[in-house]
Amino acid sequence: MWRMRKLSSALLSVGAVLLAAGLPPAGATGESGTGQTPNPAVPQTVAALRLDWGSCSQFLAGTTDIPTAQCATVVVPVNYDDPAGAQARLALIRIPATGRRIGSLLVNPGGPGVSAVDSVASMAADLAGTEITRHFDLVGFDPRGVGHSTPALRCRTDAEFDAYRREPMVDYSPAGVAHIEQLYQQLAQHCAERMGRGFLENVGTAAVVRDMDVIRQALGDEQINYLGFSYGTELGTAYLERFPGHVRAMVLDGAIDPSVDPVQENIEQMAGFQTAFNDYAAACARSPGCPLGTDPTQWVNRYHQLVDPLATKPAMTADPRRLSYADATTGTIHALYAPQLWKYLTSGLLALQRGTDADDLLALADDYQGRDAHGHYSNEQDAFNAIRCVDAPSPPDPAAWVGADRQIRQAAPFLSYGQFTGFAPRDLCAMWPVPATSVPHAAAAVAPGKVVVVSTTHDPATPYRAGVNLARQLGAPLITYRGTQHTAVFNGDACVDTAVVGYLVGRQLPPEGLHC
Repeated sequence: MWRMRKLSSALLSVGAVLLAAGLPPAGATGESGTGQTPNPAVPQTVAALRLDWGSCSQFLAGTTDIPTAQCATVVVPVNYDDPAGAQARLALIRIPATGRRIGSLLVNPGGPGVSAVDSVASMAADLAGTEITRHFDLVGFDPRGVGHSTPALRCRTDAEFDAYRREPMVDYSPAGVAHIEQLYQQLAQHCAERMGRGFLENVGTAAVVRDMDVIRQALGDEQINYLGFSYGTELGTAYLERFPGHVRAMVLDGAIDPSVDPVQENIEQMAGFQTAFNDYAAACARSPGCPLGTDPTQWVNRYHQLVDPLATKPAMTADPRRLSYADATTGTIHALYAPQLWKYLTSGLLALQRGTDADDLLALADDYQGRDAHGHYSNEQDAFNAIRCVDAPSPPDPAAWVGADRQIRQAAPFLSYGQFTGFAPRDLCAMWPVPATSVPHAAAAVAPGKVVVVSTTHDPATPYRAGVNLARQLGAPLITYRGTQHTAVFNGDACVDTAVVGYLVGRQLPPEGLHC
């Protein structure tokens, strides 16, 4: 089962025109402190913490593009019900405002599991000289277990991850399903053994929003400004629910509908990837020699003809690992996040067609899985699984997953290997060693002006309808971006960025029904 919300690497190539917007009076935070609620959930010793900003060399290889970058760590309880117990250290980066400061703009780039420290370092260089960096301290924090925070959530060794990727996981006979579930159970067991149940129980969004409020207090801000992409919208929505008085302005891009259960979310997401695949194939067909051909009725069949044989015979690559079926589909999925990556999907499929080295598809899969040139993995995927598995309960009944398999085959035929068998593996989360700490539920409406939602019509990972639903639940304005990519803010569209900057800087709500 695929269940991805990960932010496209396209975010890290910010290319927007950011225009000036009206500023609030000097020193204002957008609202008075009247009516602010204290945070009784945070122990006073934690709430009183102040950050010791210093060099970012401990987290980043080099900061020459952002010489003003400052980094720090903040210590929080792993379990807020046991503040004197185990602790986690959260990594933070801050790029101070260069002009008239409004406040801090916290950024979460998605995943869950993507490092905000790394992402903000990249964003800051591209946003230098804009209204955003003039008026906001740009702040990124790696949630507990993620990125540069410690302890790092790591369930697999590099060798174990490589072996996991070699498994095709396409045999949906009873024996094949048992084998797949055994692999999932082994992964879940490794997570419990290597991280401890106590840590796994406290890595979800419910704990992270409390961390966010500790960080807000440590920054010295009465209210935060927040920009969340993909999973970051789930985090933002949860923070709004728990600490509405501590939000000045929030932008949620690539939204997740918090009322949808994991099974239905997976089905809808796969339908989104099919739409993106169709858009890719149509663009490919306009170029001579497209490996999928020019007949729309045959695009899915042509794709299966190229990729399905890898389930039993991996393809040649210059890399001695060769290209597995799982890596070919992962590479395809990764490319569908952004049109900038489509050319690598085409070259990889052409290599399969010609019987030449298919390293471009392997490189796409490596990039998605967080594997570097030395064969070392980031902990992004392990964190992704640990967080999502405690953020919503997954049904243990195999029948639920058989029904989902039937629907996914209809919704996303390009990813459907073989025929429906009446058997299907349960998701990894159905056998996770600790219980969920959140349940799906509709977001509560918030005060006008608190939040703006952005949704892309052909977003593969967070389908457009999820953004429409979240905006309706929150009672928030919706900015619609017409395109095929995952997220839109600061990704090259002046219409979107002008509206977002006007809102964040001057709290000017976008025109009703804005389409870009």
